[in-house]
Amino acid sequence: MESVKPSAVTPAKSRLARTFAKVLHIRAVTGVAPVDGVDKVKDNTVKPKDKFKDDHQAAAVAIKPPKVSWSQLFGKEDTELEYRISLEAFLAKLFASISTVKASYVQLQHAQSPYDADGIQSADQLVVSELKLLSELKQCYLKKQFDFSPEKTMVSAEIQELKSLLKTYEIMGKKLESQLKLKDSEIIFLKEKLEESNKQNKALEKRMNQSGQLVMPDNVHLSGLSPSHFNTVLRHTVKSIRSFVRLMIDELKSAGWDIDAAANSIQPNVVYYRADHKCFAFESFVCREMFDAFHYPNYSPAKQHQQQQQQQRQQLFFQRFNELKPVKAKEFLSRKPKSSFAKFCRAKYCQVIHTKMESAFFGDLSQRNVINSGEFPDSAFFSSFADMAKRVWLLHCLAFSFDPEASIFQVNKGSRFSEVYMESVAEEAFLSSSENPQESSSLSPSLSSSSDSAEPRVGFTIVPGFRIGKTVLQCLVYLSPARNES
Repeated sequence: MESVKPSAVTPAKSRLARTFAKVLHIRAVTGVAPVDGVDKVKDNTVKPKDKFKDDHQAAAVAIKPPKVSWSQLFGKEDTELEYRISLEAFLAKLFASISTVKASYVQLQHAQSPYDADGIQSADQLVVSELKLLSELKQCYLKKQFDFSPEKTMVSAEIQELKSLLKTYEIMGKKLESQLKLKDSEIIFLKEKLEESNKQNKALEKRMNQSGQLVMPDNVHLSGLSPSHFNTVLRHTVKSIRSFVRLMIDELKSAGWDIDAAANSIQPNVVYYRADHKCFAFESFVCREMFDAFHYPNYSPAKQHQQQQQQQRQQLFFQRFNELKPVKAKEFLSRKPKSSFAKFCRAKYCQVIHTKMESAFFGDLSQRNVINSGEFPDSAFFSSFADMAKRVWLLHCLAFSFDPEASIFQVNKGSRFSEVYMESVAEEAFLSSSENPQESSSLSPSLSSSSDSAEPRVGFTIVPGFRIGKTVLQCLVYLSPARNES
């Protein structure tokens, strides 16, 4: 029979054999003891019963980890891998314990709000027990006392860490649910508050739009008219015009129009102190068209009105004023589609709203076609226009209720400012000319305020002024910096 070569034995088996040999011969190796100065070695010849007894004692010694170190059982080459695995198991157990402490601390925080006494006590006990375990792990590490079953320890540590993580997520989930309920309640509260604010705004808007109830008291007679009544109606008319202008500008922006170019085409060569002041150009355009022919009765120079006596004409227009004042514009138009006010609305709509503008707003000329057919469109845009037209028509009727009737005027572009006849809508004009005249020169390279005495001039008239006897109601103007002719 051929002998087995040494290379045929696997390294693992040889290492295992050496390990067991070392374990079985621990007692023999450690049996040297000095006696009377002479080294005495025990007899290596062992009886069978003694050998079995020694082997059993050596195995018992190897099973007790605290009393035997790795260096005593294995050689340096064999212990490196086992030591690394045991260290990894120790670290896994350490981090699992830390995760448990974190989860317990999260539970402790969650139990404080709302206050939960049992939850706080349970979390506190768990934190204390885990801190004690961490202290024990620290002592084991210092003494190099590691577990002899690292696989079981690592699996147990992983399970513990996952349980702690799951517990943390559950607590965070409960916390997020409570926050969600809080946010839902806040949303409901804010919705109720928004709804209440909208109702208040609608009520205020309704009060502002119902100019008939706000303009004059009901007990005013023709003989008791005064310029203050006319001024009140004029203020509400200007508010209505500005509301319609805002709507028109929004429609222009939605249609993709260039607002700057449109403002420059309405009022060319005007320098604005602020970009949002260009809305005054649109306001001046609407006022110019709406007040065109204002000085004629019914906006028409017909001879029949010239033949009427002055007193009869006053009574006629004051009666029209009182008739239209308490009624909504759309309601009055539907009830009297052939009245003077209805004819006024048709003419002014076609005059203010150009065909290109209407086509850009609505995609076609359907509203104009409805108006030309003698009816009125049912749209929010025309409703806003009708409300504005109603106020202008009321102002017109009230103007011809005076004796002599109120006259209208405006100032030319480039005129000097006069506080008697004008009111400026831009306070920056006076600040730039008096306090800091250099601001106006920075607005445009073509403008200069070389001298401190340079005064702003009228850029354009926004709302015309009125004369009632000796009373003058100022016109609204936009002032621009004076040009440097040099």
